[in-house]
Amino acid sequence: MQKLIKSFQWAMNGIHTVWREEVNFRIESVIALAVLVSAFYLDFSMPEWIIIIGCIGAVLAAEIINTAVEDLCNKVEPNTDTVIGKIKDTMGGFVLVVCLTSAIIGVMIFSNYF
Repeated sequence: MQKLIKSFQWAMNGIHTVWREEVNFRIESVIALAVLVSAFYLDFSMPEWIIIIGCIGAVLAAEIINTAVEDLCNKVEPNTDTVIGKIKDTMGGFVLVVCLTSAIIGVMIFSNYF
C-alpha cells in the first residue's frame, strides 16, 4: 500500500512540475475549468459530460507527454540537432491535433445550447 501511495505522490509531483514549468498547460487547464463550469451551468447530459471530460483529459495528457518528450530530448542532446528538432516539432503537432480536435468537438456540443 505504501508503494501505491508513493506512486500517486510521484504522479502528483509530475503534474505539479508541468503546471509550474509549462505555460500552455496552465492555459489549457484554465480553459478546461471554464468548459467544466459552462457545462455545469448548461446542464450537459451524461454522454456530453463523458465526451467533454475525455477531451479535457486528452489535451492535458498530450501536453504532459509533450513536456516529458521535450525534456528527454533536451537531456539527450542539449545542442541544436535536426532529429531532436523534428521530434519536438512532431510532439508539438501532436498536441495541436488533440487541441483542435477537442475544440471542434466542444463547439459541436456547445452549439446545441446556443
